[in-house]
Parts: sequence; C-alpha cells; structure tokens
Amino acid sequence: MPGLVVFGRRWAIGSDDFVLPGAFELFVRLVWWIGILALYTVHKGQFSCPGGGLLHSYLLVLLILLAFIICALSALVYVSMQGTISNPGPRKSIPKLLYTRLLLYLPEFIWAVVGAVWVSDSSVHCEKTVINVVIGTVIASWVIIIFTIIGVVIVFDPLGGKKTFYLTDSVNRNLESSQSGQLLYNVKNTATRVWEKRIRLLCCCIVQDDDHRVAFTSIAELFRNYFSDTDLVPSDIAAGLTLLHQEQDKMESCPKEPEEVLCHSPSSLVTDDLDIEVENAAHYMLFAAAAYGWPYYIYTNPFTALCKLNGDCCGNRPTDSDITGSDRHNFHFGSILKITGLQYRDFIHISFHNKIYEIPFFVALDHKKEAIVVAVRGTLSFEDILTDLSADCEDLTLEDVLENGFVHKGITQAANYIYRKLINDGILNQAFTIAPEYKLVIVGHSLGGGTASILAIMLRNSFPTLRCYAFSPPGGLLSKSLADYTKHFIVSVIVGKDLVARLSMPNMEDLKRRIVRIVANCNRPKYQILLRGCWYEVFGGDPDNFPTELDGRNQDALTQPLLAEESLMVRRSPSYNALDDESHLNSPPQYPRLYLPGKIIHIVEESSSRKLCSSDIKYMARWSNETVFSSILISPKMITDHMPDVVLKALNSLSQERGSCISC
Repeated sequence: MPGLVVFGRRWAIGSDDFVLPGAFELFVRLVWWIGILALYTVHKGQFSCPGGGLLHSYLLVLLILLAFIICALSALVYVSMQGTISNPGPRKSIPKLLYTRLLLYLPEFIWAVVGAVWVSDSSVHCEKTVINVVIGTVIASWVIIIFTIIGVVIVFDPLGGKKTFYLTDSVNRNLESSQSGQLLYNVKNTATRVWEKRIRLLCCCIVQDDDHRVAFTSIAELFRNYFSDTDLVPSDIAAGLTLLHQEQDKMESCPKEPEEVLCHSPSSLVTDDLDIEVENAAHYMLFAAAAYGWPYYIYTNPFTALCKLNGDCCGNRPTDSDITGSDRHNFHFGSILKITGLQYRDFIHISFHNKIYEIPFFVALDHKKEAIVVAVRGTLSFEDILTDLSADCEDLTLEDVLENGFVHKGITQAANYIYRKLINDGILNQAFTIAPEYKLVIVGHSLGGGTASILAIMLRNSFPTLRCYAFSPPGGLLSKSLADYTKHFIVSVIVGKDLVARLSMPNMEDLKRRIVRIVANCNRPKYQILLRGCWYEVFGGDPDNFPTELDGRNQDALTQPLLAEESLMVRRSPSYNALDDESHLNSPPQYPRLYLPGKIIHIVEESSSRKLCSSDIKYMARWSNETVFSSILISPKMITDHMPDVVLKALNSLSQERGSCISC
C-alpha cells in the first residue's frame, strides 16, 4: 500500500506483497537448482549419448539461468520486507527489480521450449533418469510461467491507468477546476462501467431483463463510491481485518465497568417477557428455516435427507393452484413438510418463484400457536444477492402511518411483491376464511427477515394484532422513526457477532475508516502482520500488541487523520467526516443511517466446552438496542453466527433450558 505502479499504471498489489509468494518461489527454485547441479555433477562425463551435447548445454545454461533468477528473487523478497505498510520508501527499488525478474521470464520461456523439443526428439537415447529430470524441469517451468500469467491477470486493475493519472498530485494541482472536474467525472464513469461489467459477468448464468440492468447500474455505483476514495490493495484489507480482530479481542478481555454490568441486569418483568419471546422465536424459526427448502434440509441432514425426501415427498403435494414456481421432484415442498412437521393440507399457498425483487414464500396454518404464518425465504440465489445489494434508500409512504421514513430499496421492492400477492390474489382472505380466529405472524431469516419486517409495516393497519419475527435481518433496513414504530410488533433475533445484522453503508464506511487507520499506522511489515494473524486465527493465543503510531498520541490529535492515512486517500473519504467533528456537523452524511427493526433479542455465548467431535455451547439472551450494532465486529464467527441452523440451535438451547428450569 499504496498500489504498486509499474508499466505506467496502478496494480492491485502492493510493493510489500512479494514476500510470501517470492519466498515460496525462491524455495522451489533453490531445490530445483540444487537438484540440477547434483544431476550435472553426477553425469558430467556421461553426455556422449545421442543428443547428449544439447543436453549438456541445456543443463549448463539452466543452472546459470536459475542462479540469476534466484538472485533476482532474493533481492525482490528482501526489499519487499523493508518498511511498513504505509511507508513504501524503503521499497522504491521494487519496480526495477520486478522489471529484471520479468525480463528473466523471456530466456526461461525459450529454454522451456528448447527442453520440450529435446525431450520430444525421438533420436535422443540418453539415460532415462536424465530424461525424466529434464521432463520435470520443463513441466516446472511451464507451471511457473502459467501461474505468473494468472497472477498478473488477478492483480490487473482495469482502472489502473486512469487512477494513476488521477493520483498524481502535481498534475491535479496544475489543472484548472473545470479540467479537474471533468477528469473526476470520467474516472467515475469508467469505474461504474468496470463494476457493472464485473457484476454482469458474475450473473451471466441468469436471464437478464430491465430490472436486472437497473440493479446492475445501481450496485455498480454503490461499489464505485465505496472503493474509489482509498488506495487499498486486497492484502491491506486482510492485514487490517486481522489487526482489528486482535485489537477488538484485547478490548473485550478488559474488565467491564460496574455501571456497564448493572445496565444488563433486567427486571423480572422484562425477563419474563424475554423468555416468552425466545420461546415464540424458537418455534417460528422453524418456519423461517423451512422457507429455504431442500438446500437447508440436506445441509442439516447430510446423510439421511435424500433418502427421506425420495421416499416421502412424492405423494404429499398440494393442488397445482396452491403452488407457483418450479419444484422439481417435489424436494422443496417435501423439505418444508419435514422441517415444520405440518400436513400438506395446512398450506394455503407456496411460491418458489424467484427473480430479482421477487423472493419465494409460503403461507401456512400453525395450529399449535393458532397463527397464520407467512414465511419468507432468505438469500439463496444470484437474484437474491442482487436484491440485497440494491441498498439505495427510498421513502416508504403508507396511509395513516405518521412514522414514514427511509428504507432499503431492494428489500422494500421484495416486500411490495409479496404484499401484492397476499392482498391482490386473496391469499390472506382465503387463510382467514379457513381460520378466522387465528392471528397473523410474519417470519423470515436474513433477506427474508428484512422483507418480513417491511411487509409487516405494510400490513399493520389491516391487521393490528400482527406479529413479526425477523431472524438475523440486515442492519441497514429502516430509518430511526420507522425502527421505533416497529418496536410494538416486530422482534429481531441476532446471534453473536453476526455480520449481516451490522451491515449498513455507514457501518461499512466506518469499517473502511478503521482499516485505513490501523493499517496505516502499524509499525510492523505486512508479512509479519499476516503471518501472526493466520497463527492467531487458527491456533488462538494472546492478541499481538503491534506498536502503532497511535500509541502515545493525545485525544485531540486522534481526531485528525494522520499523514499516513492522508497518503492512502484518492480523495477525502466521506467516512473521514467522523474524524473531524466540525466537518461532520457542517456536512450531511453520504448515506442516511438505517437500523434494525423492532425490539432486539441479542443471543451471545455465555460459555463453551469442546469435546472430541462436538462442542457444548451455553447461550444467554438479553434485550438490546440498535446502537449495539452500529459497528462491524471482526470474528471467525461473523459468518457462521448468521447461518439459520446456528440461530435455530441457539434458540432451541435457550427454550429447552427455560423448560427444564420450569419443570424443576
């Protein structure tokens, strides 16, 4: 960091990223050179066979060529180890060393061709051991060349040429304001097109219509805005995440203040209410998990699921008018029956139809809780991912609701789709005709939880007793006014350090600011940070106390970006408004802050004990508020805590623990 500039363009690799790959290649080259030297020494006087003269020259030149490559690699690795992440000064000779190393690929390529020709020559009748070694040498040369080409493609930055020009301060200062503005406009347009092409490439297997094209452009602009203001390479982000994780673990290990402990001691009334909601959440989480269909059922029952589905689900199917979308072999519906324990006659409507902004859901009668349950599926397809990433804000306008505000655009459109199906197609009328005394409950996990929450807001006026359980919903969902309004009828359930529940654009900007700050001011080389971080993530231990330039600075100085940070910014990041109180007050935030819906139950691990093939985890639940989720926490469990099976396991554990306490 910053990105390496060679051949007149910026690349998505730093000058300190050659230590580990270079050391690995250096090890391979040394073993290779020693093996060729041993072979040459042993067979020095035995090259009188047909084709032996060429073999002698081939091995001799190969030894010399490998020696030059080893010297170039040694220098490259040594120089790349110098300096720190934000201080590339000691590594300023890296481009010249790279040019030298790349120049050596030309004779290596030629010599690999010569070796291949020699091996394929039928007139060569030398010792078999020598021929096998030459074959291995030729193969190794081609493998290294191919992997080098793949590496170049990976680190190629399509915006490298334009970004390099834009990053040149002296050029920018000499430009007139109109020229500078036009340059910035061109860079932004190019960046948007590049991101749009990447998204189209990833989604090449799905049918694309006007909705997809609009979503591609919107998501491309989102990514462009987020990544355009920093000069970070992927390894910088990895180093920043591991540093943040260790810093976070150090802070968590510090003893809490007495006031902080007291504030988490709820009254008995609140505890009773929490126990009831946890029990209800454990019950309805089955419906939210069942909405995923056969992928979830096979994931949780890998050895028996296929046999059970093949044997049972073919005869249990609702009429064709009750089901929409494709369900080949009836696996989805069979899985829903297995997970929920309901009968096929309990289902009012099932939709497996899936497009962008149109997600699957089902409506069923829950006789145990006397409820009509609308369960919305979470993210399971490329279309769902596009719905998630359509994270622009839009107004939610509802009649007779004063608390109108901003909502997540993509999820709101998905909720609108289900709302039209439920109301316009008469699905809810049909359900309440069958069970008029039942209450309406809407549930969902992840994307389904966010969609269920907004759907509940839309249906609240028509069904005042409605309840909604949102499991691990996205963090950037509702504005503050709407989030407060939903506390009367929505309960959100979050497990541990779930990443998705903390995902919002302001939180992502905050994470970027924290990564830039901690990476820019760490006084250790990047390879040491990554090696220590990998050891810590895999084997644990005490967090490393990496010295930084932040140490010893007073609080006033910490409110301003350091010079190292400023050097990493293409332009002043909107996230840096948070570092300067005055600018933060005078300029509006780029992204409005959105919050989780309803009242929040936060489930955390109280204790855990690992056995040989399993782990016994004890959970604790407590009421929380949206400010707890205003920052992304780095943890190995930030993804697994979001998984529906983990959420269901935690809720069942708490529900069973409460049941055993009551029986005692």
